[in-house]
Amino acid sequence: MGGDRAGPGGGAGPAAPGGDGMTAANTVRYTPEWLRLREPADAAARSRDLLGPLRARLAGRAGAGPLAVHDIGCGTGSMGRWLAPLLAGPQHWTLHDRDPHLLHFAAADTPRAAADGSPVTVGTRRADAGRLTAEALRGAALVTASALLDVLTADEVTALAAACAGTGCAALLTLSVTGRVEPAPGHPLDGEIGAAFDAHQRRSGLLGPDAARVTADAFAAHGATVRLRPSPWRLGPGDAALTERWLRGWVGAAVEQRPGLRERAEPYLADRLAACRAGELGVTVHHDDLLALCPQPGRDT
Repeated sequence: MGGDRAGPGGGAGPAAPGGDGMTAANTVRYTPEWLRLREPADAAARSRDLLGPLRARLAGRAGAGPLAVHDIGCGTGSMGRWLAPLLAGPQHWTLHDRDPHLLHFAAADTPRAAADGSPVTVGTRRADAGRLTAEALRGAALVTASALLDVLTADEVTALAAACAGTGCAALLTLSVTGRVEPAPGHPLDGEIGAAFDAHQRRSGLLGPDAARVTADAFAAHGATVRLRPSPWRLGPGDAALTERWLRGWVGAAVEQRPGLRERAEPYLADRLAACRAGELGVTVHHDDLLALCPQPGRDT
């Protein structure tokens, strides 16, 4: 889950926002604390509409042995904790991440039982999500990722689609930001902050809010059947800690991208944080989930 690279706000939130919220993160890795903080919101947001077609695809594997799942950029393993108990049958998860610290957390906390009580086993692989190959996915029936696509480049997404197509697997890629953020109540500066944040996400060729569309096109070019579904965070008074951390990263990234915003952004952030602490602020952060069913040799998708 974004363990391979991050900037402020990457994958809908900060890697490690500065203490005052007005500076960018000094790290290129997500922290376990941030990933744990956002995990409940991620689990609530992911689209369950995609589970039906995914289960139908995987049901065709009867007698093929444990379901081989590769979780790319796994972070602390939240995708496995969410998905493994929703799928029936034995499973083996291979967790990919560049960060060995995150891999340790993920492997230690992977569910050990599937929906029907079948065993779930786990292995780890230190690897860069942007350099995935079909060989690395050999034998995979399913590739997953969460909050990852928006911190990849178009070339890396193209490589990911090619690797999945070369294996003939399904891919469930969740929580890619879309660029739509809706604080409630609204504020005149919301639009400028959002536009600057989106520009920051696209820095150095990263896809940012274009990720889901570009990824869908990349898979479709390989003949995959692609479905997109919305998966918004809906943050309210009960999510104050997450909302505060997200706000600091969102505004901090915007100011890094457009330093001229600082003078207005500082009181804006202070007002928003005060409203958050008073239980008077809600935020909807829009994402898309993507399911790609790659053609299987000798079978219909």
